[in-house]
Amino acid sequence: MGYYDDHSTNRDRKRGKGSSFFIGLVGGIIGALLVVMIYPAVTSNTNDHTRVESGQSNQGNAPSKNVSLDVTTDVTSAVDKTAKAVVGITNIQTSSFWSGAEGQDQEAGVGSGVMYKKADDTVYIVTNHHVVEGASQLEVTLEDGTKFPAELRGSDVWTDLAVVEVDSKDIPDEMISEFGDSDVLKIGEPVLAIGNPLGLQFSGSVTQGIISGVNRTVPVDINQDGIPDWQAEVIQTDAAINPGNSGGALVNIGGQVVGINSMKIAESAVEGIGFSIPINYVIPVIEDLEKFGEVKRPSMGVTLRNVNEVAAYHQQETLKLPKDVQEGVMIESVVPNSPAESAGLKELDVIVELDGEKVDDILQLRKHLYNQKSVGDSMEVKYYRGGELNKATLKLTDESRM
Repeated sequence: MGYYDDHSTNRDRKRGKGSSFFIGLVGGIIGALLVVMIYPAVTSNTNDHTRVESGQSNQGNAPSKNVSLDVTTDVTSAVDKTAKAVVGITNIQTSSFWSGAEGQDQEAGVGSGVMYKKADDTVYIVTNHHVVEGASQLEVTLEDGTKFPAELRGSDVWTDLAVVEVDSKDIPDEMISEFGDSDVLKIGEPVLAIGNPLGLQFSGSVTQGIISGVNRTVPVDINQDGIPDWQAEVIQTDAAINPGNSGGALVNIGGQVVGINSMKIAESAVEGIGFSIPINYVIPVIEDLEKFGEVKRPSMGVTLRNVNEVAAYHQQETLKLPKDVQEGVMIESVVPNSPAESAGLKELDVIVELDGEKVDDILQLRKHLYNQKSVGDSMEVKYYRGGELNKATLKLTDESRM
């Protein structure tokens, strides 16, 4: 029969409980020591982090330094190259009797201009026709605020371009702009608009965008009769162009002037559509304005009216046009001793072709005449008279002599 020692078992249980207590006690002591050892390091790191965030270094509590970045990009370089060439142009007009301040000079508006040439002590500035229109005096303001009296060299309503000149020895050569090549512009290419939006208080403002479109045409109503008289050929950009920017520079990323800013669609529903006259189109115009004070354009010596503005009855009974001819340009009058008179053209003749190109209206006729012909050129004209198609050749002369 086996022997079971219950007292021995109880002693072992008591020893087990004592061992567990001892092990727990030791573990607690070790854990406490670890906390005491680690906590200073943790608080030190936390304090150091706090000091760094509050502007103090974690190395010797030395003050941190503000870092000044020298941000030079293609954009800033382009602005540095061209911004000084862009000036403010103030249009000063003499008040009339009806304004209540007869004989007093008053500021009528402020636009922008671009210095593009210096010859001897004369600086030439290109701007818009509408910036200088009606001025009795002009004043040019440089980027640094220096002001000079200026003279109008010449202006052209058709292209909305003008040349202003300033006599000054104080304008250095490096303030003269460089022209680029507007024929190589690409859609999506970055450009900058530099000018004086809303006046001289924001002079030299720069906006950035891209070329949104090239070879755009915009109808222009010159005499404000509600009928387009011309189609301006322009560059479209989304760089912000506002009143006062007119006459300022559209600049490529190389700092070259590629356009002269001219107009903006002023509709509340339209944003990001600005227009600039391509510099390759500007150059021959301002060369004429420099030399002659006007643009030398060829002329036929006639006044015109669109056939589609003539009542159907008179198209048939007065002009005696074939029924299938509903477009063309009717001659209202012929200037004496003009190319048209010399070629035998008469009142009520209806022009339908120039040099083999179909002509539907006055806009197309002017575009052919001004863009494709020069003073002294010959031009073949096809026209209807009394229901019959005829042909004549004109030798074009300067319109200023008409």
